[in-house]
Amino acid sequence: MFFRRKAYDRLCEWKEKYADHYSILLEGARRVGKSTIAEQFAKNEYETYILIDFANANDTLISCFDDINDLDIFFLRLQAVTGVKLVEHKSVVIFDEIQLFPKARQAIKYLVKDGRYHYIETGSLISIKKNIKDILIPSEEMKMSIYPMDYEEFLWATNNSNYELLEKLYERKREVGQQLNRKLMRDFRIYMAVGGMPQAVNAYVEGKNFSEIDAVKRTILSLYEDDFKKIDASGKISAMFHSIPAQLAKGTKRYLISAATGKRKGKKDEELLYELADSKTVLLSYNSTDPRVSLSMTKDIRSYKMYICDTGLFVTLMFMDRPEVENDIYAKLLSDKLPANLGYLYENVVAQMIASTNRELYYHTWKKKNTSHYFEIDFLVSSKDKVKAIEVKSSGTGKHESILRFQEKYSQNVKGSYVISQKDVSKKEGIRFLPVYFVPFLLR
Repeated sequence: MFFRRKAYDRLCEWKEKYADHYSILLEGARRVGKSTIAEQFAKNEYETYILIDFANANDTLISCFDDINDLDIFFLRLQAVTGVKLVEHKSVVIFDEIQLFPKARQAIKYLVKDGRYHYIETGSLISIKKNIKDILIPSEEMKMSIYPMDYEEFLWATNNSNYELLEKLYERKREVGQQLNRKLMRDFRIYMAVGGMPQAVNAYVEGKNFSEIDAVKRTILSLYEDDFKKIDASGKISAMFHSIPAQLAKGTKRYLISAATGKRKGKKDEELLYELADSKTVLLSYNSTDPRVSLSMTKDIRSYKMYICDTGLFVTLMFMDRPEVENDIYAKLLSDKLPANLGYLYENVVAQMIASTNRELYYHTWKKKNTSHYFEIDFLVSSKDKVKAIEVKSSGTGKHESILRFQEKYSQNVKGSYVISQKDVSKKEGIRFLPVYFVPFLLR
């Protein structure tokens, strides 16, 4: 099933404005929908297209690239092998899983310059050393990040028309009402449980139960494990990935590689971290040391937190030690009866929502005077020359000393302070309290 995706609209913009001079590389985690989006776009927007899947390409198809220096011969052979007639200026060639054949990626420079056709690339693990070794990365290549389905896309897929209602309610800046808020939170917790991976969403749309949906997500996580082993046979990358829930649960002010691997951090570990990040299966949030200046200019690359790219996968990852996740775990999540120490799920879903807007993730921590304790703001979002400060609570709004102190310390730089939870809209001490389903509008 093809779901409506926002990336499709961005591809339309690329075709209209840039495709004559640049290819487009759709980059994201495995099973996030890159190939499906690319092929559906090609079917709808071009007269003909050729899809070359380098994960399954046979030797005859691969041998076409031996003639890349003579593009006339290359295109003749490509059409003969695939049985597809290309129409000049009206056809597109898709290079699927291009990281598996770097030679094709390097050829993009000459293919785009030739000007006869357009080119879409899809890939995962695009930047790790073995996938760019000995090739020149083409400057004629634009990149587009593909994320798991965001909440609006999830509602489109499930034929839920609530998103327009949510937008109107947000703009009112008043209480939603206890009964309506409970319903909207129940809907949002379904999104958290299923997640935004298209296969899992499709299983939910088809009426599968949560054990079956969980099995789909386990299959995806198994694919990630296979990728991690190919990158790093020692198992350290896998250990880093699996350590994310435990480290978030501890509430520490930064992720510790040594806590994941059980060994002192070595020089190689930092390289493995960036290869994990390049898989797009995780989201890195960096500590901004001085939000008064610039988040990107003051990020501490040694101090970061790590989240899972999809909260639905996060739920499954937490219970991977069990043969299968019992339905009662999902029932507890959907009815808001999970133990309080699993509240960091809400932190993960906010990270996912921020990342889906193509923003880098930042947080801020600073030490309390004369103590060993720290204040912390979960997320900082740039808004022109100021920042929005976001603190995430799992259920009640509770104490929020950190965000109050942040307002005082950076009063000239704060565009708004927000506590995100499951509670209804309110305002107190200059802080706006919002239910988590309003986060997408806060990010505009």
